[in-house]
Amino acid sequence: MDFGFTTAAYVVSAVLFILALGGLSGQESAKRAIWYGIVGMALAVVATLIGPGQGLWMLSLIMIAGGAFIGYQLATRVQMTQMPELVAIMHSLVGLAAVFVGFNAEFELNRVLVMDEAAREALTGFAAILAHKTPVEINILRVELVLGVWIGAVTFTGSVIAYGKLAGRVDSVAKKLPGGHILNAAAAILSVVMAVWFFNGGGFVALLVLTLLALFIGYHLIMGIGGADMPVVVSMLNSYSGWAAAAIGFSLGNDLLIVVGALVGSSGAILSYIMCKAMNRSFVSVILGGFGGASGPAAEVEGEMIAIDADGVASALEDADSVIIVPGYGMAVAQAQNSVSMLTDHLRKQGKSVRFAIHPVAGRLPGHMNVLLAEAKVPYDIVLEMDEINEDFPSTDVAIVIGSNDIVNPAAQDDPNSPIAGMPVLEVWKAKQVFVMKRGKGTGYSGIENPLFFKENTRMFYGDARESLDRLLSLMR
Repeated sequence: MDFGFTTAAYVVSAVLFILALGGLSGQESAKRAIWYGIVGMALAVVATLIGPGQGLWMLSLIMIAGGAFIGYQLATRVQMTQMPELVAIMHSLVGLAAVFVGFNAEFELNRVLVMDEAAREALTGFAAILAHKTPVEINILRVELVLGVWIGAVTFTGSVIAYGKLAGRVDSVAKKLPGGHILNAAAAILSVVMAVWFFNGGGFVALLVLTLLALFIGYHLIMGIGGADMPVVVSMLNSYSGWAAAAIGFSLGNDLLIVVGALVGSSGAILSYIMCKAMNRSFVSVILGGFGGASGPAAEVEGEMIAIDADGVASALEDADSVIIVPGYGMAVAQAQNSVSMLTDHLRKQGKSVRFAIHPVAGRLPGHMNVLLAEAKVPYDIVLEMDEINEDFPSTDVAIVIGSNDIVNPAAQDDPNSPIAGMPVLEVWKAKQVFVMKRGKGTGYSGIENPLFFKENTRMFYGDARESLDRLLSLMR
């Protein structure tokens, strides 16, 4: 009866997770989708606690309460600007869990194999499942176990480094040890050798060495990727964590873990592909070093950056009929989304056309800007993707860039030697006037100079984005 209830609960949970994933594809359905996920996870946990192999309830409840407390503290303290790094560090926990579960499965399997028949019949839970496996099934289990541990270890260290780069605790510049990707290839080959040894009696020593090699690959792989590619890296690690969970699900015989892992793994892989396509990059080129692989010296930028004050921007906006706002990570850092929303309301009440242009890799996490604008109650119908709005810039009176750099860089089209050559960008320079809001004259997260700042129709509006927008709005009112 318990097994039947658990199976039914897992099926319902899987359906809820699928509905949650589908709902997250749209801003209007995202809140409902999150509740689907919450209910699905709660049902899955309860079904697991009272299903086959039940026991150690007090320890389980203590661990759940501890995790819930830590999760609540993180959720209430983490700012929206820190969401990308939070997601990255969460991926690392999934990878670490996969490693520990794989180790435990190996320990349990070795314990069961040395038992006599009578002792095996008295086993319960996961140990009982292991006790009734045939030699062929045990070999398959060990393949699943190795895959789960290896992918989990790569995900763990890779996610930790990604967190460090996003949080500014690790240099965002791509760095590799002497030997570069040859070291990664050698570690991968040695991992295969360790796996073969493990299958042929190497035991936990072989599995441990394989894990250490995978930990190195995750570390060195992500260290070799520049900060500009971090949005792709985060979605890639999301995919890795899903496949690690699916592999461990096979090892544990947990159907729900397999389904959820496959959902996360496939959705992360699809998202990585979409983002690479949006950047006109191949997934392999990102993994093999990211931005910075230009074949020659970048073109020199001519002209000078001309500053403008709030009065000048306010005057231009008063005369404009159409405005396109391009939000970037600078808006998130300044927490200026509410000020942007108020400015938008003011301009629309004056009968002006105001729209937002969102680049697929704006910010440091897919959908980062969409979430911020939704939080500030910006209408969904005026938030458009790059492909929907790019051709409208030539007929736009004013384009306002808030803390963006690479996604509005004309060098992507004009300079074949630029590190971002070929990357699709928002063509803001085609608008009649362009105002760029920045804290200072720096080159941004990726360190690439932007010729947009030097164009004749561009003016630099320096200062904290929220303070500048509030000052601008007070003048216009």
